[in-house]
Amino acid sequence: MTKQIKAIAPKLIILDRDGVINEDSDDYIKSADEWQPIPGSIEAIIELKAKNIPVAIATNQSGVGRGLFDLATLMSMHDKLYNLLAEDKDAIQHIAYCPHTPDMDCVCRKPQTGMLDEISLKLDIALSPEVFFVGDSFKDIQAARKANCTPILVKTGKGLKTLAKHQSELAGVMIFDNLQQFVEAVI
Repeated sequence: MTKQIKAIAPKLIILDRDGVINEDSDDYIKSADEWQPIPGSIEAIIELKAKNIPVAIATNQSGVGRGLFDLATLMSMHDKLYNLLAEDKDAIQHIAYCPHTPDMDCVCRKPQTGMLDEISLKLDIALSPEVFFVGDSFKDIQAARKANCTPILVKTGKGLKTLAKHQSELAGVMIFDNLQQFVEAVI
């Protein structure tokens, strides 16, 4: 597993948010207080910055479209992430989010590639196998594949459920216990 990653030097690492960086909930993360980092995730992002690997986030946030929280609350969750990164807050170069519900048929909601395209345009980095997309859901894997990125599955968040439900569809996908383990393999 580690050998495969080191053979491809990442130009960019895109992270899903809920379940990869912070704890997830079937009831949605609806406030900055509910937004709690997964142990080691903040340190992993800082380590990527130390190795000059750009990081961006692509996150479905249908809680906005469902009226569970507003955009200001979403921004306060992201502010909490930046505050936890402290002097390394510039490690996150862009956060793309989709506020739409699944029935809105938008181009940004994963498994569509709109957010990945936005990140590519914003950071001027072409989507390619040298772009790794780390997620915990099958939608993340599908989006990475559609965008020609290298999909990575972590077992945090919904990762174990994804692994159990989609085992046969995960051929060629590298799987890690968490973001920290993935980052250790990259560097």
